[in-house]
Amino acid sequence: METNPQSKQEKRKYSSALRLWHWLNTLVITGLLTTVLINSTLNDRRGAVQAYQENTKNVSLDAAQIQSVIHQQEDRVWDIHIYFGYALTALLVFRLVLEFFQLADQKFIRILKVTYQHYKETKEHRFKAQKKFGVKLVYAVFYLLLLVMVSTGLTLVFKNDLGIPKTISHNVKEVHGFSMYLILAFIAAHLMGVYLAERKDQKGITSDMINGGD
Repeated sequence: METNPQSKQEKRKYSSALRLWHWLNTLVITGLLTTVLINSTLNDRRGAVQAYQENTKNVSLDAAQIQSVIHQQEDRVWDIHIYFGYALTALLVFRLVLEFFQLADQKFIRILKVTYQHYKETKEHRFKAQKKFGVKLVYAVFYLLLLVMVSTGLTLVFKNDLGIPKTISHNVKEVHGFSMYLILAFIAAHLMGVYLAERKDQKGITSDMINGGD
């Protein structure tokens, strides 16, 4: 008797579209964080001026000229950062649309409700139920952070077109930067959680996000 490919696909824990989103999202966020790291280290103006002056003794450049060169380099990196930001925006929209087309047992909202209901009703293994709900809640916060990152990033890119005052754009920039640190914290917690899960009761969790799981 032949196996129905559709029924086999429905047994997958993660759809191919969700897995594609997960790994593309990983690459894009890595690109965004890398550009921030480059501009905060290699293109740091104070340190770069001193480095240029110490290593270009035969070149006559004052601090203002050096800062102008660094500023140009910084702008090029930020341009790349913006392109990654557009990609993140597209991926977030894709994820929101995907939620409507996922199989019922793969919809994030439904999974969140089910784990919460299980946590409320369970009497035995309560800690395990609490842990599962907590993990899903953290993912919900991560999606919210992505929304904040995208909305504040787009606001900064189009602040002149939107006529946003300088004081407000500064506050938006602060929120954008703080969200980045929260996402870094999520990434660290996520990697640690996956590592611990692989060593304990959820072996193959990484493989499942590659091949879909059973």
